[in-house]
Order: sequence, then structure tokens, then C-alpha cells
Amino acid sequence: MPGIIDSAPPCVEKVAGAQPADDTADFIVQAAYEQCAGIMTFGPGTTYGEGAAGAGGAYLVLTWIGIIFMVVTLVAWVIYERQRLASHVVRLRDRV
Repeated sequence: MPGIIDSAPPCVEKVAGAQPADDTADFIVQAAYEQCAGIMTFGPGTTYGEGAAGAGGAYLVLTWIGIIFMVVTLVAWVIYERQRLASHVVRLRDRV
């Protein structure tokens, strides 16, 4: 069993070095990905090949789910901290 599993999509080419785009200073070798129109690591679908039909809508839905999750989390955190602050105020008033 190999130590590293090659899970690259079929559009990624094996190239020697960074020809024609020598951008190794940025640690991005884009020449190998030249044939790929778009890759989303954890997203459904692709933007290249036959499976491109639902990719745009799936990316949009995934983005909105993330936005909604972040807003709900922020509101829940503010409510939780407000309750803690109110309990501290009550505790401090009882001491006086």
C-alpha cells in the first residue's frame, strides 16, 4: 500500500517542473492544473466535463448554507454571552 494516495482528478497532468508557468516561489504549480476549469475540494460536482450541469447551483447552495450557519452561530454566541453577563450582574448586586 502506498504511503500517499493520489486522489487528483483526471484533468491534472503530470508535468516536470513548473513549465510553462514558473510560479514555484508561491508554492503553486499551475501548469499541472491547466486543463482543469475549476476544482472545489469539498464541493459537489465540477465545472469541467459532462458533470458541469449542477455545479454552479450546488456551489451557490453550499455558500448560502455556510453564510446562514455563521450568522446563526454568531447570534447564538451573543445570546449565550449576554446570559452569562446578566448572571454576573445579578451575582454582583446580591453581594452589595
